[in-house]
Amino acid sequence: MGIYLVPLAFFGFLAFGMPVGFAIGIAGMIGILDMGPRFMTMAPDRLFAGLDLFPFLAMPFFILAGEIMNRSGITQGLVKLAEALVGWMRGGMAHSNMVASVMFAGITGSATADAAAFGNTLAPAMQKAGYSRPYACAVTAAGSIIGPTIPPSTLAIIYGSIMGVSIAGLFAAGILPGLLICAICMGVIALTARRKGLPKGEGRPSFRIVIQALREGFLAVLLPVFILGSILGGIATPTEAAAIAVAYALVVGGLVNRALSWRDLYEVCVRTTRITGAIFLIIASATILGWWMTFNQIPQAIAAAMLSVSSEPVVIVALILALLLLIGLVMDINATLIILAPVLAPLTVKIGMDPVHAGIMIILALNISLMTPPVGACLFVLASVTGEKVEAIAKELWPFILAEVGILLVIAYWPDLTLFIPRLLGL
Repeated sequence: MGIYLVPLAFFGFLAFGMPVGFAIGIAGMIGILDMGPRFMTMAPDRLFAGLDLFPFLAMPFFILAGEIMNRSGITQGLVKLAEALVGWMRGGMAHSNMVASVMFAGITGSATADAAAFGNTLAPAMQKAGYSRPYACAVTAAGSIIGPTIPPSTLAIIYGSIMGVSIAGLFAAGILPGLLICAICMGVIALTARRKGLPKGEGRPSFRIVIQALREGFLAVLLPVFILGSILGGIATPTEAAAIAVAYALVVGGLVNRALSWRDLYEVCVRTTRITGAIFLIIASATILGWWMTFNQIPQAIAAAMLSVSSEPVVIVALILALLLLIGLVMDINATLIILAPVLAPLTVKIGMDPVHAGIMIILALNISLMTPPVGACLFVLASVTGEKVEAIAKELWPFILAEVGILLVIAYWPDLTLFIPRLLGL
């Protein structure tokens, strides 16, 4: 009975607008009730056990560091540097948006933080410069998924923690895919620039202007370099590096730039608590649902169903990607990752995939879901901060979505590309 009731309850709750964390938790508890009364006494322990992982502490620290950097205006230096580097081209502000997303990604590891920050700053500036508002939002959404791909990625922390995969290895493996997303999106902008009549920049900047922009953005650029260097060099764990990132952001934003007040600190702490609380609620609830799925051997059934279609690795990978992209259309990516990773990761091992390569493939597929309707989080963030309709943004987004799905296929079927940097660093 529970096999049918749990999914019906979950999707029913979502259809009525219940927050995904509560929908997962209640559906999971319905499943536990079906398992028997004695399992109910074990449920609270399982709930907290899902959060009892030391690497999870890195998430609130990275989120807090990004919020401090954004609130103190440090990210404006990144935008100016990006404009100096690529703003002179046709569609220059769109190109700058992508480059700035790469730089900002190295600070927060969050797509929604990127979308909110640039939706409030770059999107209105692009509109003022002659870009349509839906296109400006689409460019921002397309670039925002670089955040959870390039380290420090919150999804990489979650995946590495629950699957026992090296987080440092996942961080290193995410660098090239993130840069490829930036490159392919800039290619889309360049190919459509004349047809859309995108404004052209004022010409190549002088060497002096570039140096000045680099000086203004240097402290912001230094943070992701320091974070990555300390983790990949074995100096600090991701959790330690995240704590150091908060201290660095406080020093730069509060003491060097003098742009942080006590009220600002209070507000960024409240915002960080809300974001972290929502993510941790999903993780804890998904642990209960995952426990029920394991008890009913649903992961094994899914794996057997996929293997019954074909035993060819190429086909299995295609089925995994299709499943992730489809479920990502209607479900929060954190919940999807926590529920499906234990199902799909063993399947990738059976077909001979490297665990780090499989992790990046799964993460990137879910990241694309952040900008696909009907529940793409970045779409709704941009709609709320700019006032644009979700449908209008989605219409402009399709070329970028198709291009990023193409990158996903390259990453999935070319493991050496993903594993080049981890192998180079011996991870």
